[in-house]
Amino acid sequence: MSVQSVIEQYRNFNIDTFFESITDRQIAGVIAKDEMNLLDYLTLLSPKAEAYLEEMACKAHWLTTKRFGRTILLYTPLYLANYCVNQCVYCGFHAGNRITRKKLTLEEVADEAQVIAQTGLKHLIILTGESRRHSPVSYIKDCVNVLRSFFTSISIEIYPLEQEEYADLVACGVDGVTVYQEVYDQTIYEQLHLAGPKRNYSYRLDAPERACLAGVRTVNVGALLGLHDWRREAFMTGIHANYLQQKFPEVEVSMSPPRMRPHAGGYLPNVEVSDKNLVQYLLAYRLYMPCSGITLSTREPAKLRDHLLKLGVTKMSAGSCTAVGGHIEQNATSQFEISDDRNVAEVAAMLSRAGYQPVYKDWQLW
Repeated sequence: MSVQSVIEQYRNFNIDTFFESITDRQIAGVIAKDEMNLLDYLTLLSPKAEAYLEEMACKAHWLTTKRFGRTILLYTPLYLANYCVNQCVYCGFHAGNRITRKKLTLEEVADEAQVIAQTGLKHLIILTGESRRHSPVSYIKDCVNVLRSFFTSISIEIYPLEQEEYADLVACGVDGVTVYQEVYDQTIYEQLHLAGPKRNYSYRLDAPERACLAGVRTVNVGALLGLHDWRREAFMTGIHANYLQQKFPEVEVSMSPPRMRPHAGGYLPNVEVSDKNLVQYLLAYRLYMPCSGITLSTREPAKLRDHLLKLGVTKMSAGSCTAVGGHIEQNATSQFEISDDRNVAEVAAMLSRAGYQPVYKDWQLW
């Protein structure tokens, strides 16, 4: 059974009717459970469950410290290229946007890596626009070979690959893969992706599974919040993450809840996702997936990230830049605007003040 077949089972599920049937007693009962099913998770995503955020927060904090301790893994992104053939209306790298396009040379990759490595970070995620011509797998492998001298864990967030291509990258040192479905509702998905290979909904949806089959250590999924009803997207993300965790128990599965940020092109969110909505999503997901990682990026403002720290988060980016070569070149074009511009030392200091240990390295590929 594929993840799409599981999602299809809920395509016509009347979530609004389900929400209307939920009682306070049911919500309290779900929070008290040791193990939850999908409908329990959906119950905690309901509008009525907003009244129980305090109870959910206490349990989420307990579950997270029990499983992960008081630690937060730090990482940062490195953009290799911003050439893209897709026309995704919500993205600054949209092929039709008039931005400066760039691809790092291997020497520039090393220069960027050296600047990042001086912060102490050992975990890195590398990103490209979706253009196989400008950023072929061979180029990404060459970049990984350069980066291995600086970092002990290298993840990728690039265009979806074949299983054999993922295996090639794993063999040269990649241990993590992030693939955001962006939006799980297939009708909305087709409306937002006007042209390019990214229009292939199914191929993208199956990419994390192909990566798991290829032997990656970690896989990260999520929806871009603001493109469609957040409760439905959170529900589908939970289905996806649980599917991967059940099928690949040896893989570390994690989720990210990115909200839309300003970008070149200026496409505005279709729906508003408030801070309270984001909190409910994080809490419900943690109670449903107690062993899953939760990544909170610098899309969120510093004050909010500080407050969300104890609600289930396990990974945070720091010292982020979403521009190609942006760690050295100050005027490069960003994919989107970050909100928390603190450097690594400042984020680490915040974590220490809150009683958490900033982790710079928790993995070594021997």
